[in-house]
Amino acid sequence: MTEFDVAGLQRRLAAFAAARDWEQYHTPKNLVAALSVEASELVEIFQWLTPEQSARVMEKPETAHRVADEVADVLAYLLQFCEVLGIDPLTALAAKIDRNEVRFPVPERPESENGHSSE
Repeated sequence: MTEFDVAGLQRRLAAFAAARDWEQYHTPKNLVAALSVEASELVEIFQWLTPEQSARVMEKPETAHRVADEVADVLAYLLQFCEVLGIDPLTALAAKIDRNEVRFPVPERPESENGHSSE
C-alpha cells in the first residue's frame, strides 16, 4: 500500500477546489451531503450481491475500478469535510478506537474455552 500524507491530500483537494472557485460550495452541509451520495454509490455496487460475491468483488477489473473510484470519492469528501471543520481525521479515529476499547472490552472466556486449565 502506498503511503500518502493526509494533510498533503487535503491541501491538494483544497487547491483543486480553489482553482475552480468551488470553495463557496464546500460548506459542511454540502460536503456531508456529497459524502452521503458517494457512500450510496459505493453501496449500490454491492446492493444485490450475495455475501460470497461481495467478498470477490475486487477480482473483476471493471468492478474493482468502480469500487476504488467510489472509495476515493468517499474519502475525498470526508477529508474535505474534516478540513472545513478543523477535524484531524486520524486523531478522531484514534480517539474513537480508544473509546470503543473501553466501551466494548474483550470478553472474559472461561478457562475451558481458551484451552487452558487451572491445574
